Amino acid sequence: MKFKPSNINLPTAVVIILCLLLTDQASKFFIKMNYPLSLYGNSAIIDWGFFKLLFVENKGMAMGTKLNDILPFLSEKTAKLVLTVFRLVAIIGIGYWLWDNIIHKQTSNLFRWALCLIFAGALGNIIDSVFYGMIFSHSYGQVATLFPEGGGYAPVFQGHVVDMLQFPLVSWNWPDWMPWVGGERYTFFQYVFNIADSAISIGVGILIFFNKQIFGQKS
Repeated sequence: MKFKPSNINLPTAVVIILCLLLTDQASKFFIKMNYPLSLYGNSAIIDWGFFKLLFVENKGMAMGTKLNDILPFLSEKTAKLVLTVFRLVAIIGIGYWLWDNIIHKQTSNLFRWALCLIFAGALGNIIDSVFYGMIFSHSYGQVATLFPEGGGYAPVFQGHVVDMLQFPLVSWNWPDWMPWVGGERYTFFQYVFNIADSAISIGVGILIFFNKQIFGQKS
């Protein structure tokens, strides 16, 4: 299977990244400034059964995992700071990788598309982590305010990533005899994500499923 996307030069890459970044941030600002968190008794903003529009805040990594859950000797604030700094270093590395592949190397356009998606998604989420705590008030039981008089809900590097998309396609109860999860109800796909997460997932998917085409030929 071969798929040849449009040629990706540096201006095109910038446009792709900016479009994804603006779409991601616009969706987050809209949710943040119009709805309280979809917890504490608040229902979903939209509920079509197979799709829900929610408002949740992710303090950690993918699927809500926190670094201090893995490294319990770290406090929650320290874990968040370490995670945000790591993300900043990673985004610099991905950005350089993308720039180097466009300017100096004859790499596959699919590879460049994938890097654009991953970079834009990572940058979208890092903006939340670095700045949202400073510029927004909290959303617990209230609609957040932009640039509140008393300051934001958290210092720099301590912001929460805004997630809103969920596709709970099917639910079932695990059999009682199953270890650890027996008798529990499970929903696929229960995790809540955002546009930035989608861009990262698509970019990684391109690298996985088009691996031979990306690394086996020149553009």
